[in-house]
Amino acid sequence: MNASQIGARVGGEGTVGRGWRTFFWIAMAFNFLIGTMGMLSPEATVDARIIGLLVFSFGVIYLLVARDPARFAPVLWAGVIGKIGVVALLGPETFGENGDRLIAGVLVLDGVFALGFLAFLLTRGESR
Repeated sequence: MNASQIGARVGGEGTVGRGWRTFFWIAMAFNFLIGTMGMLSPEATVDARIIGLLVFSFGVIYLLVARDPARFAPVLWAGVIGKIGVVALLGPETFGENGDRLIAGVLVLDGVFALGFLAFLLTRGESR
């Protein structure tokens, strides 16, 4: 199997495909962007700013994973739980009749990242 394909093994040779590393860099950038916007928005409440800070902090996790996926892969479980949780909590209202399209887009991307993290974790060829 080509190392850049989904399901590329992480163990043995210690290689993780460039595609996975790129995926984690994109996840990092996404969280940094959304978190920064949440913290700096003039309309944001203190609670919204705290949420923005936490979203930004998850970006730090994805930065670590992007730099060394084999070592930091297990911390992606926090990302899976967080992203699925956010989609489950905000999804029903957001995808309803009066939902916000911007938030819906963020939730869709959170779902994509959660699925990607799961695919990486479940197919990486290691059991730690």
